[in-house]
Amino acid sequence: MSATRLPVLFVPDLVVLPGMVVPIELDEAARAAIDAARSSGDERVLVAPRLEDGYAAYGVVADIERVGRFSGGTLAAVLRAGQRARIGSGVTGPGAALWVEVETVPDVVPAAAQQLAEEYKRLVVAVLQRREAWQVIDQVHQMTDPAAIADAAGYAPYLSVERKRQLLEEPDVARRLTALVEWTREHLAEVDVTDRIGQEVREGMERTQREYLLRQQLAAIRKELGEGEPEGSEDYRGRVETAQVPDAVREALLREVDKLERSSEQSPEVSWIRTWLDTVLDLPWDVTTEDSTDVTAAREVLDADHHGLEEVKDRIVEQLAVRSRRARRGLQVVGGRGSGAVLLLAGPPGVGKTSLGESVARALGRRFVRVALGGVRDEAEIRGHRRTYVGALPGRIVRAVREAGSMNPVVLLDEVDKVGADYRGDPAAALLEVLDPAQNHTFRDHYLELDLDLSDVLFIATANVVEQIPSALLDRMELITLDGYTEDDKVAIARDFLLPRQLERVAVEAEEFTISDAALHELAANHTREAGVRQMERLLARALRKAATRLATGAERVDVDVADLKELVGRPRFTPESAERTSVPGVATGLAVTGMGGDVLFIEASAHPGSAALTITGQLGDVMKESAHIALSFVRAHAGVLGIDPAFFEQAIHVHVPAGAVPKDGPSAGITMVTALTSLATGRPVRSEVGMTGEVTLNGRVLPIGGLKQKLLAAQRAGLTEVFVPLRNEPDLDDVPAEVLEAVTVHPVGDVLDVVRAALEPAQEVAAAA
Repeated sequence: MSATRLPVLFVPDLVVLPGMVVPIELDEAARAAIDAARSSGDERVLVAPRLEDGYAAYGVVADIERVGRFSGGTLAAVLRAGQRARIGSGVTGPGAALWVEVETVPDVVPAAAQQLAEEYKRLVVAVLQRREAWQVIDQVHQMTDPAAIADAAGYAPYLSVERKRQLLEEPDVARRLTALVEWTREHLAEVDVTDRIGQEVREGMERTQREYLLRQQLAAIRKELGEGEPEGSEDYRGRVETAQVPDAVREALLREVDKLERSSEQSPEVSWIRTWLDTVLDLPWDVTTEDSTDVTAAREVLDADHHGLEEVKDRIVEQLAVRSRRARRGLQVVGGRGSGAVLLLAGPPGVGKTSLGESVARALGRRFVRVALGGVRDEAEIRGHRRTYVGALPGRIVRAVREAGSMNPVVLLDEVDKVGADYRGDPAAALLEVLDPAQNHTFRDHYLELDLDLSDVLFIATANVVEQIPSALLDRMELITLDGYTEDDKVAIARDFLLPRQLERVAVEAEEFTISDAALHELAANHTREAGVRQMERLLARALRKAATRLATGAERVDVDVADLKELVGRPRFTPESAERTSVPGVATGLAVTGMGGDVLFIEASAHPGSAALTITGQLGDVMKESAHIALSFVRAHAGVLGIDPAFFEQAIHVHVPAGAVPKDGPSAGITMVTALTSLATGRPVRSEVGMTGEVTLNGRVLPIGGLKQKLLAAQRAGLTEVFVPLRNEPDLDDVPAEVLEAVTVHPVGDVLDVVRAALEPAQEVAAAA
């Protein structure tokens, strides 16, 4: 190392490494350093970086190649850097420049430097190739000195001033090259990421520009052809701003529109947002139909569409009367709980529950929509799916409102008792909010995620078996029971409703076909045995098809009476069988209610030698089996009163309920089982014209049952003339049609012994017959 004195030229934001040739703009201090060097005759200066917190420790000894001016007129000097040097203490010298002692620092070149230099050259060439600096690449290839290769990094624009200072202050060439290899690799990785992002941005912009041009061309072509924009492609923001929707809904719509406008056309989220926007905008947020205020006209519409069903007709007329009075007094509900209602029409098939919903809508002047719930097992069918799912849709309730096109339609929820539940949830639980007038003004569908006011919707649910509806859901609905029609009702319905409809379907005029009332009574009594009229309509359709065939082959008209029914619809399917079934002791006629309506139920009992035991068959539920055990216990306990030999109970007793393929359950066959067992034990047959229903206790009390009206209708259809019912069911007789009470004598009883005494044949008559 050698020491010498040189003026110092400090340069800001620049680090000059050995071998570099750089132009330096000369300020006052730099000019003093150049002048001092030239006046000393040495023509050399020490170039060092200017630091904020003091003086640099290292610099380079540079020769002054030339002094002149830049194109702008600024004084400048061109310097050629030589060896790196360590700056010592300040000394005196000529001129106004700062002079220091300078100690040159030779490069330390270990053996590994050459290999590192080649690696660094390869990386530098890769950087230059990206910039297409081919001339510089040739110069790099010509370099062989590891120290010179390392110091050439002073020209690298991707190295910071701090890193270049590290290179200046490091005499070991291998260390300099090691650092440069690491830094250049980092730079190349950053360049790769930047280039990839830039390429994607360019491709996206090109694709967007191409799509824009194509859309503009498509719009121009449509304009030339005189075609408008396809439906749904209009500006969503404009649609939202002009839509008549609540403020909260508008805010949600605008948020989605903002998201849509920020999204790329290729994003899958775009289609989801558009579908959601279309769904929400299609809902009739501000559309309501005006209810008819003419109560008399509404009742006439209901009467014209359905025979009977007075209770439900009265309920609808009451609803309409209340709404009309509130409207006249200006008490309409705005923005909160409306005056909708939730009705449940329960009854056997074929009594007109579903068609009644449409008739109610016509009477009220509302729009009608039907939602079939039979077999629905997914809770999302009611509340909708989350928007994140593929193919997500709103629930059936929202779709029904959209289909109706108004916020106050009549929505018929058909077969609500057939709703199931599995791992996807319980739809009946989801209906709890829908059918609660106290909270359905803020119904929230999973797909919409918006409050939807259902409080003004008139919900009418239908069901066959009320017991299959969860109690919490049943509590939210107003139950109206449709128990079925009497024989006279069926004849009137056939004459006024079914026959005209079937005449139209087979294109037969009323003058060409007649059927007598006696024939209709015969169809209702012996050809069908149902609570509704579906089977009767099928038989009428069958008769009319045969009549149409006769008219087509030359007949002028067809008149049908009782004698003609066998040829037209076949033999009678039902005949009274109670007398035949109860002709032997041990058989009693009970009454039951099924999903198809009321029906008669024969209880058979027999005894045979064997160990004392009770056998029960007929596919009975646990409750009905318990009734059989209770009945036997009562008969055994009261054997003396009933006149039964105690030896009877030492036999094997068998109780059977025919129709073993049909499941049966319930407690209302209790008194029938007591009567059948007593009949068997005493040898006295049960009177053939007698039927009975009621739950029995171990003490012989007769407890009330349900479905009394349906059971009495079934008794009338079966030809029974006397029926024993629980005393506590006597108030229910008010709901039974008068013609049924005229045909059937009803005996309210509170003690099963009264039933046994009155239902069995007198003992003396049995002895005389024997």
